[in-house]
Amino acid sequence: MFILSQRARYTLKALLMLSRTQAGQLLQATEIADAQHIPKRFLEIILLELRRHGIIHNIRGRDGGYVLTRPATKISLAEVIRASDGPLASLPCIGSKAQSRCDDCTDGETCEIQRILREVWEAASAILEKTSLAETAALFPAIEQPSQIERKSNASSR
Repeated sequence: MFILSQRARYTLKALLMLSRTQAGQLLQATEIADAQHIPKRFLEIILLELRRHGIIHNIRGRDGGYVLTRPATKISLAEVIRASDGPLASLPCIGSKAQSRCDDCTDGETCEIQRILREVWEAASAILEKTSLAETAALFPAIEQPSQIERKSNASSR
């Protein structure tokens, strides 16, 4: 049906953490990787892809890091998943860019599976399109806020 890849789950975790930061606060990849239990090398690939899609921006340097390019209220879960995994459709014949049919399908117009899965896709897509990172972050408060991570790292460096 609609299954999120591990990459999409990591992408959402990273962006939810960024969405909980104070305006202008930068998070480094290491902070995100450690807090969200994401392999750092994999996270770096994800962050590069998010930058290419215009969802995040990075500042280089010792005090650099990552920040959302716009408010979390303006970034939908659908946009995030498409940036990570591509189209939301679970079958090649479903979705806004459906260009082919399944290997065993003789006629897409009469396919019973396509009809019901199209309804499922439309409903799931509508929910993901209207749900923002901010709404998701508000529903599920972070276990550790970025400011708490900062305090821990400052305390351990003393």
